[in-house]
Order: sequence, then structure tokens, then C-alpha cells
Amino acid sequence: MPNAERTYHDPLHGAIALSSSDPTEALLIKLIDTPAFQRLRRVRQLGPASLTFHGAEGSRFTHSLGVMAVARRAFDRLAKSYPQLQIHRPIVLCAALLHDIGHGPFSHTAEEVFGSDHELWTRRILRESEPIRKLLDQFHPALIDQIEQVYLKKYPVPLVSQLVSSQLDCDRLDYLMRDSYFTGASYGKIDLDRILMALRYDPVTQQLVVAQKGMAAIEHYLIVRYFMYAQIYNHHKNIAATWVLQQIFSRAQSQLRAGQLTADETVTAWMSGNCDQMPLDRYLSADDGVFVYHLQRWQRETDPVLADLCRRFLDRDLLKALDISHLEENDRAILLQKVHYRLTDAGFDAQFYSGLRVAVSRGYTLYQRGINLQTLTGLQEISELSPLVQTLTKPLQRVWLIYPREIEFDVLAAVSQLAVRSAKQAEAPN
Repeated sequence: MPNAERTYHDPLHGAIALSSSDPTEALLIKLIDTPAFQRLRRVRQLGPASLTFHGAEGSRFTHSLGVMAVARRAFDRLAKSYPQLQIHRPIVLCAALLHDIGHGPFSHTAEEVFGSDHELWTRRILRESEPIRKLLDQFHPALIDQIEQVYLKKYPVPLVSQLVSSQLDCDRLDYLMRDSYFTGASYGKIDLDRILMALRYDPVTQQLVVAQKGMAAIEHYLIVRYFMYAQIYNHHKNIAATWVLQQIFSRAQSQLRAGQLTADETVTAWMSGNCDQMPLDRYLSADDGVFVYHLQRWQRETDPVLADLCRRFLDRDLLKALDISHLEENDRAILLQKVHYRLTDAGFDAQFYSGLRVAVSRGYTLYQRGINLQTLTGLQEISELSPLVQTLTKPLQRVWLIYPREIEFDVLAAVSQLAVRSAKQAEAPN
């Protein structure tokens, strides 16, 4: 048969081959070829992070293929030892492949800017996109319901959901590897082979567990995740780029309502109401290219604030982000007030050029049952056995002051004054 096998050459996983002779893999090939899935080629995995890490140009398409490839390796290895799991294979692989199909422009950044919910849209696309729904229904009438159960963590066999979404899932394994590779973060490398070899199925609880000998590999994986959030996902330039996008679309919305701005039907729909309630075809017509095109147009608008913010984003003339976590909450408010005064004096519209932004790197939690190790005395949660993991349970919160570089000298002077005053107050006797 012609085209009996489809191969995707991936920089991380090598040749990802799908065979049409396997009914599940034949379905995967057809799902990949749908317009809704192909759209993911035009949605960057890391949103505006390429402005910080120039190699971060990968798409949700490549990540989704990678998650499916990791899930197939993990599941097939477990099913070899427990053949009763085989009936769940189509559910695991389809759920892994399609888990991010609902992402909007700039990936997670769209959720911050517009308040959209990519997980809700993933479920809507499965049910409302005719090509996808038809393929899933033809394979099995209950397949869509079963995939939705996986996404909602309600599938009767916990292992199936855990492979797709948990503290140790195939999504996280792929994006940590992929994002560290494309950002050049050498500390982001994990030992995927060792982790997969350590995965086990517990037939009593029907959940995904880890052999105790694999604890070191899991500890390393959790440390990698901690550093990736602290140093990559919450990098101060990413914080600033996201802030600028938020201000752009906030300004654009007010201009659009006043009839002083033009946008196509897609961007107008995104800025005019609840993003999660728009028609499916309008949602799927949005991607990074559509929105960046509007930024290019708007940098020539007569509104000086919108034009300047668009230019700053496109030319990577971003605002500064200064870590002021060490300041007390009252001092942060005083600092922001001073910054607003200085910006107004310099001719800036202060509300669009400065603000406070809180970035939280969540620590390890017991989300989806945590990570359980097989021990001689039964299953034990990894944080009970590993002092290292215990230290990773605390979330890391950082507060950033956003401002333009034009007033940097004044900002640093104000921060220094507040820090000195705070130190003196701390030294003063009660």
C-alpha cells in the first residue's frame, strides 16, 4: 500500500513513525492531517519567549507529536507486562496527541491576555470540529467521551489520565526536554530513557507508579522542572513581553470600542467578548501570524500609545522588569506611585507603561496523586522518601516592576532609597 507509514523526524525523539496497518496509528495519521491540528504549526510553543531565547521557535504541533511519541513508548512498555491495558491504547495516544489542540495565539500567553481556556477549547474542538469528531466517532462511538474523561481526570483507570496529565506525565517530559533544547538551557536536560524504564503499573490501584530504583531520575526531573520555571518560563524578559502584549490589546480594545481602530473579524471577535464563547471557526482562524500581522498594522496607527507599544514588541524594544520581591508590599505601592509620577512627568501614559506583575513557580504538589514509588512496604509518595523533593514543595513567588528603560536611573534610585529606609526601620529599637 502507498503511504502505509508516516514518519516525522523529530530533533529529540528521532523518527516518529506511524503505521497505517495499526488501526490506532492510522487514526493518529488522519487526526494529524485535520485543519484544526495543522493549525498548531502556526502557534509557538513558548509564546513570545523567542524574544528572549532566539531558538524558541518550536510550535505546538511539534510538541504534540512529541507527547504522543513519549506516551506511546511509555504505554507500550507497560502494556507488554500487563496485556489487559491494551484496550486503552487508542485513548491514551489520541488524548496525548490532541491535548493541546485548543491553544490560542501565543499559547499560554493568550490565556493571560484574553482570559481564554485552552483546555475548554480542546474539549470543544473534539466535539464541534466535524473532521475530528467524525474520525473519532468512526473509530469508536465512545472515544470522544473517553478522551474527555482523561482530560477531566475522571477516566476509570487512573494510569490512563496520569500518562497525559499528572506530576509525571508525557506532556511535561516532552516540554521540559523540548524547551530546554530550543532555549539552550543545558540544565533542562532529563534522562527520559531511565524515567520510562522506571515507570510501573500498579494493578491494585490501577495507577502509574515508579520503581524505587528510579527515584534519582525522578528527583532530577523535578529539579529540572523547578529550574525551567524559575529561569526560562518566568524569565524577566518573558514577563516584560507578556506585559507589553497585554497593554497592546487593552489599548486596542478601547480604541476598537470607540470606533478608532480597524481589525479583521477574527481579532475583533477575540477582543469583543468572552473568548470561550465565540464560534469554533472564528477561534480556529486565530494563530500567531494573524495577531502579529495586526501588530505590524497598528504600529502605524495615529494613537501614539498603541503605535509605540506595537513597535516596541516587534522591534524587541521591551520594557524593563525589575525584581522587587525583597520590598514590603507597602513599599512596592509607594515605588509604583513614584514611577507613575515620573512617567507622567516624562510624557508617558503611566498605566500602559508601568505596573506590578507577580510570577509564581508552583512547587511539587500531590496533583493527580503525586508520584508514588514502589517499596518493600507498599506504595509511598516520593516527597515522604526524598528530602530533596520536600524542598521543592514550596512555591517560588517573585514580584516584578515593569517600566520603560527611559526612566531606569530614577527607578533604581527610588528602589535603593526604599531599601535603605526599610533597613533603617528594621534596625531601629522597638
